[in-house]
Amino acid sequence: MMALILDLDRTLVDLQSYTDYDAAWAEVAELIDPASAGCGPVTGWSSSTRACMGVIATVHDPERWMELSSVIEGHERAAIGRSRAMPHVVEFLAATADRLRAVVTLLPETVADEVLAAHGLDIEVVVGRDPHIRPKPSGAGLKEALRRLGPSGGAETMVGDSTWDALAAADAGVDFIGVHAPPAEFAALDPPVPTCATLLEVLAVLDHRQNE
Repeated sequence: MMALILDLDRTLVDLQSYTDYDAAWAEVAELIDPASAGCGPVTGWSSSTRACMGVIATVHDPERWMELSSVIEGHERAAIGRSRAMPHVVEFLAATADRLRAVVTLLPETVADEVLAAHGLDIEVVVGRDPHIRPKPSGAGLKEALRRLGPSGGAETMVGDSTWDALAAADAGVDFIGVHAPPAEFAALDPPVPTCATLLEVLAVLDHRQNE
């Protein structure tokens, strides 16, 4: 059975566009030396969004990590009510209900659960940001999701909107399909990754692969 790993933000639901990461980063920058924080791989996110996620990816002390994550989480949770489901997400999830599915996200698991619930989207396995699981672009979260899902027979695909997702998939040895991203988002990746404009196009690619 095919295992489907899904990014959340801007793949299934757009929370990022409504989260004040500028304010979040301003608060984080008061707690750390901004020059010491890595920003992670190049992506089309705003500079403050990338900085916040870079801190999550590079700070290793669990207590410090929790402090910084909590600051960012407050702004993410505040945006849930304004978030928007991505086009065709309901049809996409209905059509993939027979597959093993998990969400792997840079959002905290509690926020991810609330976002999914707010839009009536049901995905049982969610791996969110956690001080004990290296976040994307590491593949650790994907490997944890696959562990929770159980045997998939080796047919494993991730769907996401950013280079961080693509690199995480490569690190975990999982196929990748890009969606909802401008062409430049994945242009620097080698080898190139397949991309789709919509979740319906992703569904067509998945169906083709399953029927090969």
